[in-house]
Amino acid sequence: MEQRLATIIGNAVRAARQRLELTQADVAERVGIATEVYGRLERGHMLPSVRTLRKLCLVLNASSDVLLGLSATATVEGGAPQLAEDPPEYRERPEVRRLMRTVRKLDSPRLRLLGQVAHALER
Repeated sequence: MEQRLATIIGNAVRAARQRLELTQADVAERVGIATEVYGRLERGHMLPSVRTLRKLCLVLNASSDVLLGLSATATVEGGAPQLAEDPPEYRERPEVRRLMRTVRKLDSPRLRLLGQVAHALER
């Protein structure tokens, strides 16, 4: 039962992630888990905690019913899917998101140097 549920959730989160054109790293960062952990979850090798499942629902704009395989699509009154609004930074192009993940890891001197390079590129 647990393995079957893990597979259902894994397939559902993968489909939702691909629909949103996000990478595994994008989703993992937004949910607050390691990319490797998200990969195991997506492959059906583990079940998410309730807290992680809730975050996945918000990040992937999918209801828990969809992620748990209870419904193909979850709707609200009027038949429209209930989706959370993405913060503006989630609408960035994938290459910008990858760059920002790298930039966040830089120490202060390297960050200043990168700022100077970026400023020079604007000219």
